[in-house]
Amino acid sequence: MQNYYNENPQNGQMRPLKPDSYLVWAILSTVCCCLPFGIVSIVYAAKVDGLYRAGQYDEAQRASDDAKKWAIISAVVGLAVSVLYFIVMFGLGMLGAMAG
Repeated sequence: MQNYYNENPQNGQMRPLKPDSYLVWAILSTVCCCLPFGIVSIVYAAKVDGLYRAGQYDEAQRASDDAKKWAIISAVVGLAVSVLYFIVMFGLGMLGAMAG
């Protein structure tokens, strides 16, 4: 849980700051990198605001952490697949050039 708090205007109590939802990163990793893992990231990112407003601060922080984790996984997997694709295509091109 974060150490920074702000005042709850409804009852004057202190509450932790709202964690980042990482929704933009989740959407970008879905569109640009790896669709399945990016969707998981979007689902977690969408939960953050609702959990925070419901007063479930620990759950909101966990959803934020999971959204970030899955966005990173999506980006890494997408990059690895792209690199592998280009290596294979380059290799096939070289084989075709040698055969022809």
